[in-house]
Amino acid sequence: MKTIEPAALKRPALIIATLNSFITPFMGSSINVALPAIGREFQVDAVLLSWIATAYLLAVAVCLVPFGRLADIHGRKKVFSAGIILFTVSSIFCAISPSTPVLLVFRVLQGVGNAMVFATGMAILVSVYAPKERGRVLGINVAAVYIGLSAGPFLGGIMTQYLTWRSIFLVMVPFCLFILFLIFWRLKGEWADARGEKFDLTGAFIYAVAIVGIIYGISLLPAIMSVWVILIGAAGLFCFIQWELRTPHPVFQVRLFRDNRVFAFSSLAALINYSGTFAVTFLLSLYLQHIKALTPQATGLVLVAQPLVMALCSPSAGRLSDRIEPRIVATSGMVLSAIGLFLLTFLNQATSMGYIIGCLIILGFGFGVFSSPNTNAIMSSVEKKFFGIASGAVGTMRSLGMMLSMGIATVVFSIFIGRVQITTDQYPLLMKSITVAFIISTILCVGGVFASMVRGKLGR
Repeated sequence: MKTIEPAALKRPALIIATLNSFITPFMGSSINVALPAIGREFQVDAVLLSWIATAYLLAVAVCLVPFGRLADIHGRKKVFSAGIILFTVSSIFCAISPSTPVLLVFRVLQGVGNAMVFATGMAILVSVYAPKERGRVLGINVAAVYIGLSAGPFLGGIMTQYLTWRSIFLVMVPFCLFILFLIFWRLKGEWADARGEKFDLTGAFIYAVAIVGIIYGISLLPAIMSVWVILIGAAGLFCFIQWELRTPHPVFQVRLFRDNRVFAFSSLAALINYSGTFAVTFLLSLYLQHIKALTPQATGLVLVAQPLVMALCSPSAGRLSDRIEPRIVATSGMVLSAIGLFLLTFLNQATSMGYIIGCLIILGFGFGVFSSPNTNAIMSSVEKKFFGIASGAVGTMRSLGMMLSMGIATVVFSIFIGRVQITTDQYPLLMKSITVAFIISTILCVGGVFASMVRGKLGR
């Protein structure tokens, strides 16, 4: 397989990757707006409600690394296609779920499908495009993520209000079918730069146990049992690292973190950034619908400010990172994200909509400037046979960050509100919980500024 594929493959690869990058965040952001409606229908508390988002993210985080490796061995297009099919089928079953447990099961399957496509979509893209073009196409790809985030709250709010929350899952199906059409009829060829190497099943199992243990343990906080579950997960992670350093064909190249400074600190910066910013939509959705008494549609209209700004500035940031050191561009974005989160710590019942939208614009600009240059740095810091692993690492950092962000929110709610439905009696405690969550997120992003600064220069 040639390093640079014929020009005929570039457009279909970009369209497929871009559409895929749209539907996943659209689903996530629209579901966040729909969570209060789901909670009312199924009569569940705020902690269990957060698991409708967290279960999906947990499945993604557990499966991204193994499927990234499988794609490098057996073919990225093959794994991507299977993932789209699974995502489509599970979306249909999410839409017809009769209860919270059933919905959670199919959200997990949806997460597995998403892991398969996310671990391979970006790898296919960088396999097709030359290094000097990657910043531009990754910027377009990241812009699609933010367009999905922009459309999600607004359209999700409208659908929840007029068609029920179930319509959010069904609207995904036509997009997925169109992607499948493009894959089988336009995207010719296959990419498997590690073909013939063995798959590390033991390592994949240890990794899954470790990640589930850590995330489930966080969800149990502040109970004493949570400490033991987290420690078991941490021990599993230590065992995973030791195993991966010794096995001849690891499921994940742990040595990349040890020997590749740019890859290691760019990945850490991504983890911190998502940990600090992902729960913003969830927290503000509860704030706007409970404290400000807005409808789901009006809530979506307010929340659209952040991802809309992301979509507008990320392509330019991606192109800029082709000419200027990605470290400089990405660090600037992290600083802006920290400022936006800090301003949100001052929210109260009397805060104006103008102030909230202003904070979201700063956050959107910060994340848009950070994300595509940071992704460019990660993907350009490894050789082509590790593209699937690097793509999986990008997705894993994103998913782990999202889960940690939701985990922080879940722990704060558990401490201040408890496992009860949110009513007017809990509004003062809800407000306090939201403030504390934003303070923690701000501290995280300040730490992320330093991680981004010390990554070193990318060799061109």
